[in-house]
Amino acid sequence: MSRNVFLNYIGGEWKASATGEVLESYNPANKTEVVGSVQKSARGDLDEAVSHAKSAQKAWRKLAGAERGNYLYQAAALLEENLEEIATTMTKEMGKSLPEAKGETTRGIQILKYYAGEGMRSDGDVIPSTDASALMFSKRVPIGVVGVITPWNFPVAIPIWKMAPALIYGNTVVLKPATEGAVTAAKVMECFEKAGFPAGVVNFVSGSGSVIGQGLAENSDVNAVTFTGSNNVGKNIGKIVAARGGKYQLEMGGKNPIIIAEDADIEAAVDATLSGGLKSTGQKCTCSSRVIVQSSIYDQFKQRLIEKAQEITVGDGMDAATWMGPCASEGQYNTVKHYIAKGKEEGASLALGGNVLTEGNLKDGYYIEPTIFDDVTTDMTIAQEEIFGPVLALMKVDTVEEAIELANDVDFGLSASIFTKNIDHILSFIDDIEAGLVRINSETAGVELQAPFGGMKASSSYSREQGQAAKEFFTTMKTVFLKG
Repeated sequence: MSRNVFLNYIGGEWKASATGEVLESYNPANKTEVVGSVQKSARGDLDEAVSHAKSAQKAWRKLAGAERGNYLYQAAALLEENLEEIATTMTKEMGKSLPEAKGETTRGIQILKYYAGEGMRSDGDVIPSTDASALMFSKRVPIGVVGVITPWNFPVAIPIWKMAPALIYGNTVVLKPATEGAVTAAKVMECFEKAGFPAGVVNFVSGSGSVIGQGLAENSDVNAVTFTGSNNVGKNIGKIVAARGGKYQLEMGGKNPIIIAEDADIEAAVDATLSGGLKSTGQKCTCSSRVIVQSSIYDQFKQRLIEKAQEITVGDGMDAATWMGPCASEGQYNTVKHYIAKGKEEGASLALGGNVLTEGNLKDGYYIEPTIFDDVTTDMTIAQEEIFGPVLALMKVDTVEEAIELANDVDFGLSASIFTKNIDHILSFIDDIEAGLVRINSETAGVELQAPFGGMKASSSYSREQGQAAKEFFTTMKTVFLKG
C-alpha cells in the first residue's frame, strides 16, 4: 500500500474500492498540498465489510475478555510507537497545532489501555431469587456488528473512544471516518491491523457520508450505529436505524456557555474562555461560544479578553510558534465567514478580528482571525447556532440567575461552565443548567476519559460515551435463572 494512497481494510485485507476512485485530503494550512488519498467507496464495499464483521463476531465474542483486552493493549503500544507520525498527519490533514495533535493521540493510547482493562471487570450481578434452590444472575453480552461514524475534528480520539469499548465487550466494528480526517484514521487502522486482530473484527471503509454513512444506517446486519457529527445528519441516521429496529447513539452539536460571575478570578476566566473557545480553532463540539458576563465586571473582562486574544499567534500547526491553526477545510472556512457576516448584519458589535488572513505564509491556507463579538443578544443567529470556528459571542447580564436562564435559552445542551467562588451560585448552576457536562472554574471543553460524556436536548440521543457508561450502549443484558 502506498504511503499516500490508503485502501479500505476489509476482512483483514487492504482493498481498493470497486469504484476505482479516490478522495484527496488537502492540508488546510496549504491548500495546494495533498496529504493523502482514501478510497471513494461504493455501497458494495461497505456491504462486504459488514458481512465480514458479522461472520467474525461469532468467534470474537467467545474469547475471554482478558484475551480481547490483550489486542487492545497491543494496538495501544503500536499507536504509541507511531505517535509522531500520526500526530503530524493529523496536523497536516485538519490543521490543529502539533502539540494538540500529540495530546489527542496520547489520549487515544490511554483510552485503549483503559478499555483493555475492562476485559477483567465484572459483566453482571448475582440477583436474589425467591426460589432458595436456584441461582439467578445478569450477564452483559455484545450487541453484534457496530457501525462507527466519526467526524474530522478528532480523527484519532473519537474513533478510538467508540471502537475500544465496542471491541472489548465482544462486538465487531466497521469504521467510516469523515473524509477530512480519513488519512489520519487510516494510519490508526494500520495499528489495529498490526496488533493482530482476527480478520473481520475491525474494518475500515472510507467514502462519502451519503453512501457509506447512509449504508451503515440502512444495513440490517449492522446491529448498532454510533455517530458523532452534525445534527441534521445525526437525526437522519437515528430515524433510519430506529425504523429497522437497530440501536443508535448520537453525539451532535453544542452552543456552550461559559458564565463569568462578578466574583470570578478574571485572569483564570479569560484564559479558560480563550482556551475553551479558540483552541483547535473553535472546532470542538464542547468549545465555549457564548460568554455570559455579569455587568459589574463586563467591561473589565472584555478588555482583558481582547488584550490576550490579540496575543494569539495564528499559523500552520506545524510551526512551534502557532497557537491557533486554520479552519479544517474550505467548507468550514466559508461557514465561519458566513456567521461573522451574519453577526454584523444582525447588529452585534465586532470587538476584535472578523477578517480572513492572507498575508505571507498564510496566503494558501484557510485562516480566520480570532473573533470577538460584543452586544450579542440571545435572538441573534451567532447566539443560537453552532459556528464551529474561532468566534466568541459576549453577552451581558445583571445576575447569575439571569445568566443561567440565558445559558439554557438554546436548543443544545452539551457542555457548560461557570467561574465563581460563591457556593450558592455553584450549586444552583449544577442543578439548573441544561447540559450533560458541567464544569466549575474550568473551560467548557474537555472531559476525562473515564467519565461519561454526552449531552442533553439537541446535542445528544441521551446515550453516554466513555468510561463505564459506554457499557450501556455496546452491550445488552441477559437474565439467567439456573436450577439444578
